[in-house]
Amino acid sequence: MLGRMVARETESDSRLTVPGVLTLLDAVVAESDDPDVSAFLGAELSAEERAVLEGRVRDVRASLARWRRRGQELSALFSSAHELAELRDTDALLDRLVERAHDLLGTDVTYLSEFDEGRDELLVRSTSGAIDPLFRGLRVPPGMGLASRVVHTRSPQWTSTYLQNDEIPHEPGIDAAVRAEGLVSLLGVPMIAGDRVLGVLFAANRSGHNFAPDEVALLSAFANHAAVVLQTTSLLEQARLAADEADRARAVLAENVTAMERASAVHEDLTAVVLKGGSAEGLADTLSEALNRSVAILDRDYLPVAQAGCEADPFRTGGEDLSARVRQAIEGSRPSGRCVFVDGAAADPEVVVAVVAGDVFLGAVLVGHGELDLGAVEQRTIERTAQIAALVAVQQDAVAEVEDRVRGELVADILRGDALQWRELARRARARDVRLDDLRSVVVVAVPAESRRAVAVAVRRACAGALAGERDGVLAVLSPGSDPHDVAREVWTAARRAADAPVLAVAGPVAESPTELGDAFETARRCAHLLQNQDVPDGAVDAQAYEPYLAVFGSGSRDLSRFIDAVIGPVLRWDSERGTDLFATLSAFADSHASPTRTARALHVHINTVTQRLDRITALLGDDWREPEPLFRISLATRMHALLARDAAGRSVGVR
Repeated sequence: MLGRMVARETESDSRLTVPGVLTLLDAVVAESDDPDVSAFLGAELSAEERAVLEGRVRDVRASLARWRRRGQELSALFSSAHELAELRDTDALLDRLVERAHDLLGTDVTYLSEFDEGRDELLVRSTSGAIDPLFRGLRVPPGMGLASRVVHTRSPQWTSTYLQNDEIPHEPGIDAAVRAEGLVSLLGVPMIAGDRVLGVLFAANRSGHNFAPDEVALLSAFANHAAVVLQTTSLLEQARLAADEADRARAVLAENVTAMERASAVHEDLTAVVLKGGSAEGLADTLSEALNRSVAILDRDYLPVAQAGCEADPFRTGGEDLSARVRQAIEGSRPSGRCVFVDGAAADPEVVVAVVAGDVFLGAVLVGHGELDLGAVEQRTIERTAQIAALVAVQQDAVAEVEDRVRGELVADILRGDALQWRELARRARARDVRLDDLRSVVVVAVPAESRRAVAVAVRRACAGALAGERDGVLAVLSPGSDPHDVAREVWTAARRAADAPVLAVAGPVAESPTELGDAFETARRCAHLLQNQDVPDGAVDAQAYEPYLAVFGSGSRDLSRFIDAVIGPVLRWDSERGTDLFATLSAFADSHASPTRTARALHVHINTVTQRLDRITALLGDDWREPEPLFRISLATRMHALLARDAAGRSVGVR
């Protein structure tokens, strides 16, 4: 067309100058207002030609403007890609992307919302052009607003009138924020990485606006970059967390390896202690050195048997001195045999573990405070120490049980007094640090069967040079002490503490030689049996003080029964035949010094009742039964009959 125009100008004798064309081209590429074609060409044009030229000029200028804008967009995107490659601060880079999108699109407000897939909600993370400080940090609930539609459709969404658009799910908080910013038209594009929607990039105006496809495409390009930033950030964060976790794992592994090596060395040392025939002291020393803490090992009575790495009695150990918190922790450890930490004062141990063998409680291991943390490996080491302590205790108990049996057999053989075996008995006694020729005192200890072993151990510890063993249902103690009664008090004190129950210790007569020990034992045994029938179950007594009773019993129960029948038989037969109890009145009368008044008070009856009963007894025993000699025999007979009755009752229920 331009050629036809030139031809026409030539035919009309118009001249188109080169400078005019160049000036027109400069005006076309310039960003000023549309040029006057006629003025630049210097020629008269028809209206049609002028319109054609101006339209073509506008098209060329529009194309140039699009290319310039495309160049700016590409430059911005390339710059974003360059910054993305040098990613350091995620928030700063997202802010920069939002600012560039804001500048290129020319919208009033541009902002980016990150999508929380777990909560199905979005959070405004970066803004440009917003004036309300609360807009940044705005939270979009699930399914609300234009942003939720973008996420769920995974495609761009826009509206020219947001608040009036009823197709969009509205939420009061979002509408208030949009109204505060004065936003009217919004365009949102998804930020997608793979199959995940990471967020939404928004461009918004404070006036109505129909977004062109170029604007949608440009904002989508920036959204893709933002998605790369968020995904890269997520990957970098995961890599950082993985690296931190790996570092922690390596540190924990190194600590565990060190702890395992230390624990292995401790276990070897503990095993060596047992194999070398060591005791609780060796275990406490080994554990204290390994943990650099104070250690105490208690027996089943909570008494300390070994301490290491500490001052004397560091945890107030020992029977009643042990705090209630420590006792409670030990009880808590008994079912499992595992460590239990003590929630108490600094004077208490930090951790305890019970020493158990099956269901049998053997003691506890107490570990004090220290700088080394008691981790899983250290706790296993303490528990292993408790297990080895249980093995040592069981071994010692087995040895002690054998020793108790041997000592019991030795005591029985000595009391049997076989002169043919005296030399052998002396040798066996010397093997237990006891000189047979020095033994002079015999003490019989009446104590329940389940406490005899503990009492025997306590007596051996308390009485130097003594032998203790079970014989005829009682515990016999043979001591070199010269005063049997003093020995009985010493034995009773030790036995009472060990048994924690009533204990009767009876001293027999002093033995001038070992051959008399058997007779002394028999005297003490019979006296203990007599006192138990007289309800004297606790204390230390001398058998010689009860010699009259023993003399009466000495002839045997058959002769004693004949004596009783001869003295008070008529009264006993009267009660048996008629169901009365004249014997009780007769016994109370003898104990009340032959006083009817005292007898009445003792029986809690009227004096006339006692007088009537005494008259009946006179009719049965004769008029002279109140004379001194008959009354003495009656008093003795009533006591012996009462003792025999108690003895028979005891045998009927298996009590000795």
